[in-house]
Amino acid sequence: MATLVVVGAQWGDEGKGKVVHLLSEKADYIIRYQGGNNAGHTVVFNGQEFVLHLVPSGILEPGKKCIIGSGVVVDPQALVEEIRFLEGKGIKIEGRLFISDACHIILPYHRWMDQLRETQQGKRRIGTTRKGIGPAYADKVARVGIRMADFLSLRLFRELLERNLKEKAPLLRKVCKLSELRREILEKRKKQLPIIKDLVVDSAIMINRIVSQGRNVILESAQGTLLDVDYGSYPYVTSSNPVAGGACVGIGIGPTQIDRVLGVVKAYTTRVGEGPFPTELSNSIGKLLQEKGKEFGATTGRPRRCGWFDASIVRHAVRVNGLKSLVLTKLDVLDGIDPLKICVAYRYRGKLIREFPTGREIFKDCKPVYIELKGWKEKTKGIQKFNLLPQNAKRYLSKIESLVQAKVSIVSMGRSREETIVIDKDLIDFNF
Repeated sequence: MATLVVVGAQWGDEGKGKVVHLLSEKADYIIRYQGGNNAGHTVVFNGQEFVLHLVPSGILEPGKKCIIGSGVVVDPQALVEEIRFLEGKGIKIEGRLFISDACHIILPYHRWMDQLRETQQGKRRIGTTRKGIGPAYADKVARVGIRMADFLSLRLFRELLERNLKEKAPLLRKVCKLSELRREILEKRKKQLPIIKDLVVDSAIMINRIVSQGRNVILESAQGTLLDVDYGSYPYVTSSNPVAGGACVGIGIGPTQIDRVLGVVKAYTTRVGEGPFPTELSNSIGKLLQEKGKEFGATTGRPRRCGWFDASIVRHAVRVNGLKSLVLTKLDVLDGIDPLKICVAYRYRGKLIREFPTGREIFKDCKPVYIELKGWKEKTKGIQKFNLLPQNAKRYLSKIESLVQAKVSIVSMGRSREETIVIDKDLIDFNF
């Protein structure tokens, strides 16, 4: 048995999609455990670029099976569109994609409420994708959500829909007509149901059976640790738990079933949306990182904010996820930049802070403390052996390892599977 959790160790967008696609060659099942279609995984497969929002990226690997776990909030329309996209590309879905019957669903009123909240917040807005993820999770916690099992039953779905529309009417009337919204939801359900209904399963039973059979399983998160609702830069976070602990809750297995956790980080740091970002570079280097790294959101197209590598936030991610291994992506983006900087601590009102602080007012006013390292002029893209990397690139990786207290096991320098250096071959072979 080998069950591997893949988590983002920064603010998301670290390249988890490529990593999961790489590892899925030896995996049997790839399972998504949280988030919604507010996140996107970009993967290059057979020369084509795929951007996936709900379906695990392992679906691109022929013969692999994928499950959307109960911790995911699913927009039925977004799911239908993604299935059609994949089938249009010749990717078989039947018998390979399954959806938990316990998933909560996102409906159009969730998107309206998301937009209302963001608009009302003004300068204090979170910077959500306005796709209804937060309101859907809020309904889940408030115990008024509608789950996939409820969606299958027209009688129950109508009953729950009426209850929710009545409760949310004072807000929704500001932006739409309830009669039209109700009609839209019911008419779309008629078209969505035939495509979705045969994919719905009791995923907790299915996944526990898979694990007990000794299958190789990858559990993937959608966002990064610093966007975790409990351990991220609150309140500028997502509404679920991308950390490794969220995997057990999000798919319905016990923690004793997890064999290894793998963290994914960029060679620098990016952040999309609002919120504090101590190492952000609002200069030519930040612009260079954005352009070379093609740092634009896979879901929204929003430009990502870019900055130097922050060892304090990654060390925090290592701690709360129990990481011993890292995949470092986009090393090639740093080619030709000299010197390079790494944030090792923060200064706050004259005090030195070495660890990521919980207090929102503290983190907002933290100033980075940097060390400098020499860059390299050589091109790293295309290198497939660690010993062929420039010496200064090796020193950069070694310094990151010592600062965050985890080993770099894989180095990625591009979006395709081939543009990768595998240092720890046991990861690829699920030999752990």
